[in-house]
Amino acid sequence: MDTNVELTPLIDVVFLLLIFFMVSTTFIRETQLKIDLPEAAGELQQIEGKVLEVSISREGEYSINSQLLVNSKIETLIRGLKEAAGGNLKSRLIVTADANSSHQSVVRAMDAAGQVGLSRISITTQSPDDES
Repeated sequence: MDTNVELTPLIDVVFLLLIFFMVSTTFIRETQLKIDLPEAAGELQQIEGKVLEVSISREGEYSINSQLLVNSKIETLIRGLKEAAGGNLKSRLIVTADANSSHQSVVRAMDAAGQVGLSRISITTQSPDDES
């Protein structure tokens, strides 16, 4: 009596698993900016309500609420702030800039916030006692 092992069903199952894993895999690339904050002495403030955060990297790249913007143009920054605020102009804006970022990048972020209508702006710093 000849015994044959059918490999066709096994190959079908392997291909189905391969297709399943290819389709169910997410290809989202999370981007976060590495920021080295400048030092300043002061007291920690409690922030209430909706908060928007603009992060500025050493190279002048912007991200709003950890969402990296496609370019550093002020029009893109204004559009991003409008979308993030959702019409709530009473939101507090926190500007987090790298210690080595240009002053122009910070001014551009504050200018964009002013054009959107956000007036409650805070700038984050690092305490001199903190270690990086």
